[in-house]
Amino acid sequence: MIEIDKLSKIYRSNSVETVALSNVSLTVKEGEFVSIMGPSGCGKSTLLNLLGMLDTPSTGSYQFNGIDVFSLKETERVALRKVNIGFVFQSFNLIDELTVAENVELPLVYLKRPSADRKKRVAEILDRMGMMHRAQHYPGELSGGQQQRVSVARAVIANPKVILADEPTGNLDSLHGNEVMELLSELNASGTTIVMVTHSSHDASYSKRIVRLLDGEVVSENNLMHV
Repeated sequence: MIEIDKLSKIYRSNSVETVALSNVSLTVKEGEFVSIMGPSGCGKSTLLNLLGMLDTPSTGSYQFNGIDVFSLKETERVALRKVNIGFVFQSFNLIDELTVAENVELPLVYLKRPSADRKKRVAEILDRMGMMHRAQHYPGELSGGQQQRVSVARAVIANPKVILADEPTGNLDSLHGNEVMELLSELNASGTTIVMVTHSSHDASYSKRIVRLLDGEVVSENNLMHV
């Protein structure tokens, strides 16, 4: 599903050159749950942004379902991303002025889905996430764990093939963090491919493979055995 080959990202400003990623190659198969780990500044979030088509590399290639991503025009890349990728962020990124239901509905609005279909899908996904009773509440009225559940609901509302999660439990206590990880695990079990950046070995234990980065390079890959 995802194939990146010799991907590099170099930031330049005046006379300073910073290598965020260096010749990273990685394959993620459909239905996998992959964790990307490494110390702060090692390139994890840069890699996730490239996988999410939010940024372009300095060199290298990216194939998504056989499509050469970086040969596409920006509008084509946006269209590919909207249909195929859902994002879960550490900071939730919910819109304070919108209700829970309205936040979750947003991706379907962007995809121009009919209103009746949107409302039906929002009800289904909020019920699945155990958040239907909070549909008309605002993000500020929710706990951190509840906000992240809404963020996950928004990420999966359009049935994306891939969820990219950037430190999804970073702002949560252990109880709510475990709830979110169980949720991601359930989504993966139902067929959604997940790539997650995390500092947490506990969270990474939910995945099937751990890729470790150091100084912008892949230094190891380990498959995890789940009983």
